[in-house]
Amino acid sequence: MKNLYSFFEQDHRRLEDLFKRATADPEKIDMEAYGEFRKGILRHIAMEEKFVFPAILSSRGGIPLHITRQLRFEHGAIASLLVPPPGKGIIESLRKVIAHHHQLEEGMGGLYESCERYAEAEAASVLEKSQGLPEVPVLPHNPAPIAYEAAVRTLARAGYVVTESELRS
Repeated sequence: MKNLYSFFEQDHRRLEDLFKRATADPEKIDMEAYGEFRKGILRHIAMEEKFVFPAILSSRGGIPLHITRQLRFEHGAIASLLVPPPGKGIIESLRKVIAHHHQLEEGMGGLYESCERYAEAEAASVLEKSQGLPEVPVLPHNPAPIAYEAAVRTLARAGYVVTESELRS
């Protein structure tokens, strides 16, 4: 059986490949690939939020990792960027957030290494639960101004400065 780190790292590569395929032509998003990416990344976030974070928190006596807060802010930013229809501004913002996010998770002392270290006894259970998590339901894109406004706010909370007009570009 694959270890936890390997499972999540491979899922990152799968999602990156879908994102690259979806955005290969900057003038025309491949909506089928983007839809698969969207469902996949929301499921990936759910696995971390439901299983990885709680396992680490429990194993550390209720003390979260120093990166947990930032990871949660970035999860919110990624999810909010998936609400409006994809355009150049949304795609560029996703690229920036995801690149930083993956470093925090896969890097030395990152989320996955920490889970295997601190929650070693729970790692197999976390992996099993994560693998068994069904797809997350996804609503259609929302082009309303409030969707862009929410994305700007969640990006700012995560430390990314972007305007609504930049997202709409």
